[in-house]
Amino acid sequence: MKVLLNKPFSPCLKTLQGYLEQVNNSGWYTNFGPLHEELTAKLEEYLGVSNLLLVSNGTLAIQVAAKVLGLKNVLTTPFSFAATSSSLLWQGIDIAYSDIDAKSLNICPRALGTKIKQDATFDGIVATHVYGNPCDVEALSSISEKTDTKVIYDAAHAFGVNCSNRSVLSYGDASTLSFHATKLFHTVEGGAIIFREKADYSKAKELINFGINGSGELAEAGINAKLNEYQCAVGLTVFEKIDEILQLRSFLFSTYLNALSDFVELPSWHTQSNYNGAYMPILLKDGAEKEKVKQALISNGVQCRDYFSPSLNTVYKPEVKMPISENISKRVLCLPLHYYLTEAEVGYVCDTIKASLS
Repeated sequence: MKVLLNKPFSPCLKTLQGYLEQVNNSGWYTNFGPLHEELTAKLEEYLGVSNLLLVSNGTLAIQVAAKVLGLKNVLTTPFSFAATSSSLLWQGIDIAYSDIDAKSLNICPRALGTKIKQDATFDGIVATHVYGNPCDVEALSSISEKTDTKVIYDAAHAFGVNCSNRSVLSYGDASTLSFHATKLFHTVEGGAIIFREKADYSKAKELINFGINGSGELAEAGINAKLNEYQCAVGLTVFEKIDEILQLRSFLFSTYLNALSDFVELPSWHTQSNYNGAYMPILLKDGAEKEKVKQALISNGVQCRDYFSPSLNTVYKPEVKMPISENISKRVLCLPLHYYLTEAEVGYVCDTIKASLS
């Protein structure tokens, strides 16, 4: 048996063609066209948010959010995808790392608060909802309010996640999404920013259109980060199946949890949150056991991934030690999880893991 780690959701070609014909007939291919506005409205309603701005990818989403919020010196997590850090560094923002919680794998509020007290120059926090598991948003909100520090959540994995009966995307000053093809909702490439403040949304909308304001005047230096109509067509097509996608992935995620909870360590999920089935991480007792399980899976035709590895501080700030993140990055393994995965394949993966640990 061959089990794929990920397989992007394929939009229905018949439905997609209908949207593409609309684009061709209108001749409006980009620059906030009709499909762009339709997708924005549908996503805002579905996700329970406002001030949602579509952008061309998730990396630019972080950069634009940081630019709008005026961040210069940021504390962030070492346990995330490379773009969480590299997007800030590319923009000339100074970054420092704060270690993660060993159970949730999200940035640790206690460590974060201590660092901000020690250095009052930090003006921002960029925290990741790792694997779609919400951060301790209440604790981070408290830190933000007490220290006048802006918070951006990298919510690339958190599409459709609620926390304490509201969208997790509604927390912080901004949340960013990735709509890359590998995500559970995608536009092939793309992303979005959700701003708390309407003024920040309006500013960002100008910045992603070269800095051109609503009157058509060049107000300041901007960038081109718009999502075009063809990509919005893909998004609208995928959106028609989003309930089914989320339900199936959440079911498969729960199936994994039930089968593996007595055999491997699993991240502790936020108790007031739902599962969206974005990823399926497991933790082994050490690097040697992780490699043993990994090789057993590969030899039995199962794709898997060290995700996230390495700990980002070892790449971008090698002189800085983040012991918890560095330890977790050596023990974590992500298992297959996607719309086309079957329950039987999940059982096969779990049986392979159990056999390798016996």
